[in-house]
Amino acid sequence: EGSSRPSHFQGVSTVVAKLFNIFEPTRAYFGQKDFQQTLLIKQMIKDLNFGIEIVIGRIVREADGLAMSSRNKRLNPEQREAASLLYNTLVLAEKAFIAGETSGRRLREFISTNIAKEPLARLDYASVADATNLVEVDEITGPTLLSLAVFFDSVRLIDNLILNPET
Repeated sequence: EGSSRPSHFQGVSTVVAKLFNIFEPTRAYFGQKDFQQTLLIKQMIKDLNFGIEIVIGRIVREADGLAMSSRNKRLNPEQREAASLLYNTLVLAEKAFIAGETSGRRLREFISTNIAKEPLARLDYASVADATNLVEVDEITGPTLLSLAVFFDSVRLIDNLILNPET
């Protein structure tokens, strides 16, 4: 997400730090849909010695699997139907992993190829990264974040799924 939106996380961390300073919470809730952002905030809390527990809530999905977002309303009916491809692609990549595929490169290629099949979709990025530090992985050996961002015209949607080889 950072390479696609270079200043986004800087703005997020500034706003969240200001809110934490104003309200002094002991706990803050964020959604898994913005998983990369939650890791940034967790690191910021550690770096700034905030005594705040971060709780990550599961992704709330529409009936067809699309992650709920206010951006979904900006999709026309054809785009909205096609957008279910995001979660379906992540689930298919997870199935490939469960079947034995542990190459980060091959899973990124799988995600990219699957999204490219939909003419209304334009892939911004596909990532297979370590879920603790967001470094792209060559081989899955621990908790791994599958994530993607896809454009439907000017509407950009994100989604993710966490693979946990230990479970």
